[in-house]
Amino acid sequence: MNSGLTLTHFSAALLFSLFASVVFGITQRNTSREQVRYGAYCFAMFVGGVVVASWVMWLIRH
Repeated sequence: MNSGLTLTHFSAALLFSLFASVVFGITQRNTSREQVRYGAYCFAMFVGGVVVASWVMWLIRH
């Protein structure tokens, strides 16, 4: 019986991206609006980087 949380590599990367983006937004900008916008920007860049890296790894493998 597995009662723990099971994450795929992709969902773990998304979870990391979310938490890192929240921290970056809070620590790097002053106003709430700037924090949210910068956090969203960082999240998009993280997710984009994960997608690009996955395609590069797929191309190397095949």
